Amino acid sequence: MENIALEIEERRLRARIAAVISNVEDAYGLVRAGRHGLKTVFVDPDSFPDRAAYDRELIRILEENEVDLVVLAGYMRLVGPEIVEAFRNRIMNIHPALLPSFPGTSGVADALAYGVRVTGVTVHFVDEGLDTGPIILQDTVPILPGDDEETLHQRIHEVEYRLYPQAIRYFCEERLHVEGRNVHILVEEA
Repeated sequence: MENIALEIEERRLRARIAAVISNVEDAYGLVRAGRHGLKTVFVDPDSFPDRAAYDRELIRILEENEVDLVVLAGYMRLVGPEIVEAFRNRIMNIHPALLPSFPGTSGVADALAYGVRVTGVTVHFVDEGLDTGPIILQDTVPILPGDDEETLHQRIHEVEYRLYPQAIRYFCEERLHVEGRNVHILVEEA
């Protein structure tokens, strides 16, 4: 989230962050957002009778803040079907592996345990599944001898910091066209 905020502040990304929303009251992302003067919102899932009510509140907040694109950064819950439907092909997530390999919360550890020689980063649209949405961008990260989760995470973060703003930029420039599972990136006009 902070990298995206910096990209906007330094005018490398023409976008605005309408609000930073978290389901964790003391999330460090809210602190970082506050440092950048961004609106922060904590929505406590435990204060709602069920998941559907919680999701409706998130939709209300997103619509109230005129959000065009939902960018997940550290959100560790599956996005509910009502939110997916309300923001179809307008919710992005980033994953530290080359999907469809190694979905879920332990992509880096899973890649290391499996013994692959190359992993990477995937930016994708969110659908109703776990890391199953249409892929927008991917890039590779080699796994080096002696890598552990920390060293591999560091190199993955470098790619994430470049790839996520690029995917957002394509969205803001209306250059992403989704056909089924395929995301086509329209060529920039000269």
